[in-house]
Amino acid sequence: MGGKNKQRTKGNVRPSSSGRAAAALTREGGVIPGFVGFDTALTSELSYVPAVHGAEEIDNLVDPDFRLVLRKLSKRDIVTRLKAAQDFGSMCQERDAEEVKGVLPYWPRIYCKISVDHDRRIREATQQAFEQLVLKVRRSMAPFLKSLMGHWILSQCDTYTPAASAACQAFQAAFSPSKQPEALGFCKDDILNVLQDILLKETADTLSDPRSVTEEERESKYVRMLTSSLLGVKRLLSLLLQSDRAALEERLAHLLNSGKFWKYSKHKTPQVRGAFFEMMCALCEFTPELVQAEAARLCPAVLLSIEDTDPVVLPPVWEAVLHVVSTIPDCWTHVNAKKGFLPKLWALLKDGGKGMAKALHPNLMPLLSKLPQQVTDPTLDFYTTFFSSIIQGLSSERAAASPSESAVIVTSVVECLRFCVLHDTDGEEQRNIRTMLISQQLLPLLEKALGNPSLQNGPLFLLVTEMLVSWERKAGLHGEEDAMESRDVFQVLLADVWEGLGLLFTRYADKEDAEPQALEGVATLLQVMRCPEKAKRNVAKKKSVKIRFSKPEIYETTGVEGEGVESPGQTAPESAKAFGSLQTQHFEDVVCQLARLCLVHVDEKHSERHLVFLSLLLQSFHTPRVFSTLVDSEDQISAGKQGDEVAAKNPAMRFLTERAVAWLAETGREDTEHLVEMVFSSLCCCSQQETTRILNHVTTMDLQWRIILQIIQRACADPETLVSCRAWLRGSVLGEQLLGLTEELCRVGGGPPSSTSSTSNHSWTLISLVLSRHHDNGPVIGEVYTEKILERLHATLSETKSLSDAGDVEPLICFICDVASTFFSSVRDCLLHLSAEELLLTVFQLTAQDQTHTQLSDSLLDKLRKVCVSGVKSLVQHSECEFKEGGFLHSAALWVTKQLLTTSLDIKSLPVLIVAVRSLVETIISVCNDESPILVQFFTQLTPSQTEWTRIRRALPPQWIKSPLLSGRHRGVCEKPSVEMWKFSASARPPAHLCAVALLGSVAQAAAVTPRDHREAQCANLKNTVSELLYALQWCKEMEDVPAYRSLLTDPGLPEGLQSQVPMKDLLGTLYSRSVEEGGLWSLTLENYIHTNNLAATHSGTLRKLYGSADSLFPVSQSKLSTLQVLCPTMAKDDRETLVALATAGIINWQENDNVCGCLAVLLCCLTAGVRVEDEVLQALLATVMEWRSSQEDWFLFSSDLSKATAEQLNLAVEMMRFLSWLVTNCPRVLGGSQWDFLLCSMLAWLETASENVSSFWNPWVQLFVCENAAAVVKLNRFFTSSPLDVREALPSELVTEWTCFFVEGIYNLLFPLPVNIIDAFTDPDDPVFPMAVLQSVGAALTCVPLQQLKQNSLPPRFIADQETNLPEPLQTLLNTFCPLLLFKARPLQITVYHVLEKVMPQLPECDGEGDNNKSDDDGDEPCLSPPASLMAVLTTCEELCDSILSGVQVGEFAVVQPLSVEYSYILGYLLAWKLLLTFFKSSPSHLRAHYAQFLRRSCSLNKLLLHLFKLMPENPVYPGQGTETKTFFTESQSLAVHNGESVEWELPHLACSVYYSTVQDLPAMVRLWWNGQEKRVSAAVEKFTIKYVSPVLSAQEISSVHSSTQMFESMTVKARSAAREVIATYSVDEIFIELVIQLPQNCPLGAISVESGRRVGVAVQQWRNWMLQLSTYLTHQNGSIMEGLALWKNNVDKRFEGIEDCMICFSVIHGSNYSLPKKGCRTCKKKFHSACLYKWFTSSNKSTCPLCRETFF
Repeated sequence: MGGKNKQRTKGNVRPSSSGRAAAALTREGGVIPGFVGFDTALTSELSYVPAVHGAEEIDNLVDPDFRLVLRKLSKRDIVTRLKAAQDFGSMCQERDAEEVKGVLPYWPRIYCKISVDHDRRIREATQQAFEQLVLKVRRSMAPFLKSLMGHWILSQCDTYTPAASAACQAFQAAFSPSKQPEALGFCKDDILNVLQDILLKETADTLSDPRSVTEEERESKYVRMLTSSLLGVKRLLSLLLQSDRAALEERLAHLLNSGKFWKYSKHKTPQVRGAFFEMMCALCEFTPELVQAEAARLCPAVLLSIEDTDPVVLPPVWEAVLHVVSTIPDCWTHVNAKKGFLPKLWALLKDGGKGMAKALHPNLMPLLSKLPQQVTDPTLDFYTTFFSSIIQGLSSERAAASPSESAVIVTSVVECLRFCVLHDTDGEEQRNIRTMLISQQLLPLLEKALGNPSLQNGPLFLLVTEMLVSWERKAGLHGEEDAMESRDVFQVLLADVWEGLGLLFTRYADKEDAEPQALEGVATLLQVMRCPEKAKRNVAKKKSVKIRFSKPEIYETTGVEGEGVESPGQTAPESAKAFGSLQTQHFEDVVCQLARLCLVHVDEKHSERHLVFLSLLLQSFHTPRVFSTLVDSEDQISAGKQGDEVAAKNPAMRFLTERAVAWLAETGREDTEHLVEMVFSSLCCCSQQETTRILNHVTTMDLQWRIILQIIQRACADPETLVSCRAWLRGSVLGEQLLGLTEELCRVGGGPPSSTSSTSNHSWTLISLVLSRHHDNGPVIGEVYTEKILERLHATLSETKSLSDAGDVEPLICFICDVASTFFSSVRDCLLHLSAEELLLTVFQLTAQDQTHTQLSDSLLDKLRKVCVSGVKSLVQHSECEFKEGGFLHSAALWVTKQLLTTSLDIKSLPVLIVAVRSLVETIISVCNDESPILVQFFTQLTPSQTEWTRIRRALPPQWIKSPLLSGRHRGVCEKPSVEMWKFSASARPPAHLCAVALLGSVAQAAAVTPRDHREAQCANLKNTVSELLYALQWCKEMEDVPAYRSLLTDPGLPEGLQSQVPMKDLLGTLYSRSVEEGGLWSLTLENYIHTNNLAATHSGTLRKLYGSADSLFPVSQSKLSTLQVLCPTMAKDDRETLVALATAGIINWQENDNVCGCLAVLLCCLTAGVRVEDEVLQALLATVMEWRSSQEDWFLFSSDLSKATAEQLNLAVEMMRFLSWLVTNCPRVLGGSQWDFLLCSMLAWLETASENVSSFWNPWVQLFVCENAAAVVKLNRFFTSSPLDVREALPSELVTEWTCFFVEGIYNLLFPLPVNIIDAFTDPDDPVFPMAVLQSVGAALTCVPLQQLKQNSLPPRFIADQETNLPEPLQTLLNTFCPLLLFKARPLQITVYHVLEKVMPQLPECDGEGDNNKSDDDGDEPCLSPPASLMAVLTTCEELCDSILSGVQVGEFAVVQPLSVEYSYILGYLLAWKLLLTFFKSSPSHLRAHYAQFLRRSCSLNKLLLHLFKLMPENPVYPGQGTETKTFFTESQSLAVHNGESVEWELPHLACSVYYSTVQDLPAMVRLWWNGQEKRVSAAVEKFTIKYVSPVLSAQEISSVHSSTQMFESMTVKARSAAREVIATYSVDEIFIELVIQLPQNCPLGAISVESGRRVGVAVQQWRNWMLQLSTYLTHQNGSIMEGLALWKNNVDKRFEGIEDCMICFSVIHGSNYSLPKKGCRTCKKKFHSACLYKWFTSSNKSTCPLCRETFF
């Protein structure tokens, strides 16, 4: 093939060389030659897989895909083999059975190889594939079974469990359980051959190829095969039939005769040893005769291997030991037990089984039962050593660390002990053994356990108890039927045990310094003996060997009381029977003895540990005899007299009154739980009346509340105790005490609490406990006291609302929260208490108020919220819950409504209230079912009535009308407007209407699902709520400057979500009806709803149905007019024509009292909507209006005091202006000469009226009057300047002249002073009454002013002292008046001033040019000239402001400026001033431009500008509103509109980019100079930005200006190449020919422009270099375009040809910056120099000599 890793050539289908060789063999011979060791016939069992096609007799059954997979299974690579095995399984599953059968001849050989593969994954995959093969071929497998079965059995015993499991699964799939023995019997010899070969013949090197497999892998495979083979023999024997086993015995005998086989018992690998012993077990079980024959070798191999404690080996070893001692009776003749077996056993037991006790110790008792006399002699010593060794093993490290190991050892000890006692009950030696077992083994073991907690917690005590119960049965103590013949033996045995136990317990208890652990151990042992069933439940059930003794015993006992506590009045015999354990008298004697001892120590030594011990004893032994012993320890009364005394006086009562209560009352006792337990143990023997009496007495003893808490907790611990204590719990004694405690805890504002914090905690826990409910869901204390405690908690919580000192009150509220939470969550029907509802209401009120008001911490508020949720859930879940008056929900709704409508909620507290109410609603939804009306009733109660809605709606500030009025969207009126009325600013307290809408909207959104029965009622409420929400949103929209209010109403999806819940027709109908009735904002709300939902296009029919016919809206009222203005654009054509007809009739047939204004407004609405009206009608209407001029002159308000005019009068004048403006714009043909005179004179008169009433501009209707007037001026200007020629020709002959000569001057003489007058009258642009709209409209009118009017303006003269100027007075006045306005914080005014001044800027340099001619050129320094002083003054002021604003921003960072802020105004003024200055500079001639540039260089203004611009230009100046980046702020021109539009957000960045572009275009040399002087970081940032965004645009513009230039040069031609950014200039004079190539740099204009030489003819090299240097200098240092630089250079060359010599300093005729000629001559050498060059020479050289001749220069 070539290289191993080479890629095969594409298209190469030629087979590999081996494949070609095989093909050649086939062609030549016809048959594949046979290979050594492999037959080519089909009958061969181990066939070779054919490699190629050919040999049909072999290949016709093998599928090519199978052949490929089978070949891969023989590959060396692990991954290949694994994948092949998986693929083989998949193919067997997917292919037909016939195809799979073709593989069978080749499968056995491959299977036998890969089933024992080194990789366990391959072995597992092989078995899984084999299962699929078996399932597919079934019976066809039979011929190949013998060759497969040996390795199949091996695989079933694989040490890798998944592989073994897969092999077993395949075996079960092949053979049913009944067929498996037959299959194995059929192949048994073949299987045993395979197993014997591995065990006796194979080695690690024969199983694996040493050349290709590592030693480690060979060894691991050999060990695995040995293990599998040994286990395989076991499996084979276990599955074979008995007859087949017998047939194999001869073969097995041969195996057992081998010395190599027996060496496996000592093999170094635990797996092999373990498998060997498992095989021994199988041999003992299935071939006992064979084992007997080999006993001499088998017994030592097994019995002497017990010291092998490997976890893998020990279990099979001990199983084998038990099999050997059971199967081979004479096994001990082959082993020396005394020297070989027992020493190993003792060592193993003393070490606790070396961590293998769970596997070892369960085998000990079976072993004991099989040990013969010869091994155990002498018996006493044997048992002594045996038990001592086991018990010693408990102290081993492993047993001490593992409770489970310890438990197994203990169990084994007790089992063996019981066996020994039962084994033989006769004889002196047996008595000695029993005595030894009790005194030397059992009692020391128990004594050891008393000080060892792990032994106490184990099964020892329970096992001992069961053993004693067993002995009692055999002693006849449980009835004669249980007694054995040897009852006396067991009676003596029990007496010995109890005597020993009594002495042991007394020895531990009768010490002053008794160990508490030991005392607790004694108590635990006695409790287990008392109640073994309870101990059985507590001890974890362990899996262990079950032992059955020779005679079965019954351990089951009768039923036990629930917790081992007897019911009151239970007698002693019944009690004994109840625990059904120990019946012996000795038991109770021991307990009474211990109780007396405890009492003595407590009385004499005040021993607390003995008191605890006594409490533990009484928990299980509360019998009359024990209490009698305690009451009168001197009288030893018999059990018979005891019953009589109980009748006379209950000893338990005596013990309680005389002892237990006194101990409780002792002061200074920290731990009282054991005393409380002692009290309740005693109460078990008392009647209910006695219990109540004792507990009442305890309650009034003035004990610590901690003890009372413990008593109540114990009383409620279980149902039986609760029943016996119920009278006390619900009685008045406890109730009054708890009420007093509550009063004490809730004492707020008094002195500091007397109790410590821990005591206070116990007290609050106690209150919480008694308010909760237990087992039977009944109240813990009396209902009346629960009510009173809740009332007190509610009163306390109510007081906290008015407290300001949160530090003192917070812990108290925290406790009350915990108590209330417990009460609400645990007590069913808890809110049936009125006080509970009041408490819940108070909690809700606290959560619904702002933290600044309640002074509560966040954590406390969270607690209160959780309490509220818990309470509401409990309330709603109550089945009888109704929305009743006075209930929680009703009261909460009333309180919330009051908060909304009467309280002034601020912007912070309203969201808190909304969240609280929404949480309440969500809680109700989460627990109430769908049919519950609660939610609808709650929402209805929350919703204000129509009267309240109207009241709070009218309380909304009326300033909303200003915006729609001035924008023409609304025609409204207002009663007696005043200045104060319009001075509205958004306060921190939203209006009540907004509050109500925000809350109800949020609630309605949360409660979107409404029950079907209440949907109509809900829909009405919801419709009103959504209408009011839309109204409030419209109010916020019109107010413009209150985004905080709007955010309350636009929570995610709130308006849209609620609108979707109300049918569109219903909502539309509601909005329309309210618009018709009330007008105003309702009309705008209707308009917005129609527009937002696009109803005009989608539901025009629905809209038509609203009004029916147009007639219904007449006669026009104010509200109908508002509605009509909204609906007019959506009306049908015929409806609008009807309206026009009605309105026209109303105007033409006017009466003095008619609503003429309304008719005019309706007419204009229709005209604006595009209704065509006949010219005659329009003329008639205009004639009517002209008639009013004569008959109703006051309607026009000419020369009126507008402050006294009403809104209706102003509206009428406005409508007339709009009508006349509409005629000018849309229908000038109907205007004749007299009409034009009327129209123009009216406009001028109205403008004059406006200019006389500047002080009334606060009034929106006056503002509207001025705005419409100014808009009319703009339309007239546009009409007379931009109308089509045919329209202007149709005008009256003198009209245009009159407009130009008279009306324009009159209009602008009135307009010019107006902005100044406005800002004089209204100084604060942030004042709500500032007439910004007027400034916008007047500004728009002023931008149309003709230049001639600017030059001859009639502004009042305004001059500044010491101000040098060459300007005429009108222009200087204009600049002095308007330039300062660039700084005024009103964008419309700033933009207006810019547009006005931009028109005059090109005219100003002419004036400087006239004055410059007289300037002397003899100044030493380079001459400089200041731009207009007024503009420079503004620029200087702005510069300082911008410095402070942008001081914290680095060059290259983008400073975000809030639109229309103060900073925005200053930066806008600064950029506009620079834009004006650059316009001025661009308009200047070349020689003046140099002077202005010199001034800018000296003042450093340009440097500061450039730094500011790189903080104001965005990093990515992409033009907004486009997806790509093709358009930027540099490619798109900026239109600075006077009106504030959407572009305001990007206005400053765009303007900054525009200024930068103008700067690099007009002052490239100065920008280049600035850039070269910057630090590296700044210059890099500037260059990167310029190259990316500016240079391409600038280069293209320069090249295109050359292309489009109309400038013609004599004797010079200029061409441009845009692709190469080159300009080629060709100069020719006479015989001289010069060609220059000017190359623009990539970073134009920052980099220098390169000048390269083209062709030249007739010019000396030096002169040529001089001219190139001159041109390069001009282009680098002159601030102008390439064409201007070329013009300058040509001038210079021309002068040279005219005979003027170069200046010998700069080697140029014309100076590069001031364009002067060399004039200063040296008297000595007669050479002339430029003045500027000489000045620089003198200052830099510090000499006054001629640069050429070095003589002193005069």
